[in-house]
Amino acid sequence: MPRAGLTPAAVVDVALALIDEKGLDALSLAAVADRAGVAAPSLYKHVGSLADLRELMAERILRQVTATFAAEVMGRAGDDAVIALMRAYRAYVLTHTARYLLVPLDPLHQETLFQAGSELMDVFAAVMRGYGLDAAATTHAIRRLRAAVHGFATLEAGGGFGLDLDLDESYDQLIDMCVRSLR
Repeated sequence: MPRAGLTPAAVVDVALALIDEKGLDALSLAAVADRAGVAAPSLYKHVGSLADLRELMAERILRQVTATFAAEVMGRAGDDAVIALMRAYRAYVLTHTARYLLVPLDPLHQETLFQAGSELMDVFAAVMRGYGLDAAATTHAIRRLRAAVHGFATLEAGGGFGLDLDLDESYDQLIDMCVRSLR
């Protein structure tokens, strides 16, 4: 019989807290079970495997990111919306690096993540509407934006910028470059 109060959602909560504290390398069913106060086999009543748990976590993260980004761009348009989206994206990666790295680079090609991934892409597409781009140009613009922010933020989170220059200034220049590319 499953432990009272332990549900798949609660297991995801425990697993997210674990990676927030100890990093993605600490994620294992044994570590999650220990933190949840149950034996590892007990988790199988709630998640089928570590891969299943990772997918549930990725779906939760995608939904959180979508809500965060949508809130940041709500009521904004054009350059202001792009700037808000890019700042929120970088902030999320820097604040929740392990969570960010858990999400597959292309969730749209995973059946279990397709819906959550599509909702996130809808936020990006809504931001691009302010530029009057056709469908193909919108896709290219979203790809440029994602590549720029993902690259910068993951390099920054991983300590990849060793020179003693202001990273915020570099990021502002990247934002400016991206915004200019949309006009």
